[in-house]
Amino acid sequence: MSAVDHDPPRWGVVVPVKHRDVAKSRLAVLGDAGRRALALAFAQDVVLAALACADVARVLVVTDDQDAARALHDVGASVVPDDPRAGLNPALAHGGAMLRADDPSLGVAAVSADLPALRPDDLTGVLRRVRHRAVVADAAGTGTTLLAAAPGCELLPSYGEQSLARHLASGAAPLDGPPGLRRDVDTPDDLDAALALGVGPRTAAACARLGLARPPGQGTMQP
Repeated sequence: MSAVDHDPPRWGVVVPVKHRDVAKSRLAVLGDAGRRALALAFAQDVVLAALACADVARVLVVTDDQDAARALHDVGASVVPDDPRAGLNPALAHGGAMLRADDPSLGVAAVSADLPALRPDDLTGVLRRVRHRAVVADAAGTGTTLLAAAPGCELLPSYGEQSLARHLASGAAPLDGPPGLRRDVDTPDDLDAALALGVGPRTAAACARLGLARPPGQGTMQP
């Protein structure tokens, strides 16, 4: 068997981004402008981490927020509108289909947009353990932060309440994920936990503007 046979597959990553008018409502205690800024910063850091992942060929953001679309395009993502505007699962299926229409050899991974502590090596390590379909649980152990389908497999997203159980029931294999891949942020406590892990540069900057930054070396990653 040649060395080429051992090369890991290339991946396309789909990141669904809610309109910031409704995103991260439980962070409203930080003010509406702060909530909106953090939601965008989280998504930017997810895109930057995914683009820096060794095995990721393309990151596709699905969103109808035009301001977010421009900002995420500026950090390197491809951006498409939410189609068919029927909820998260159809949007993810649409994004995956678009990626494979351009390159049928890709694996497809759906990655949550609210993982500001995600690191490129986190994603690389998990994707290299995917054999068919696989799922990574969120920090609460009931939701999903990553759903991945290897080349030739359908993504079959089933997000919503108790999504982890549905993904497992549909045949996705559970994978242990590092803390940064599991630490989704919905509440101020979640944000504090992410800061303790170390967040990406866009989130660190947004937190600094809101007076939430930690001292150097205590919860921020270097740009």
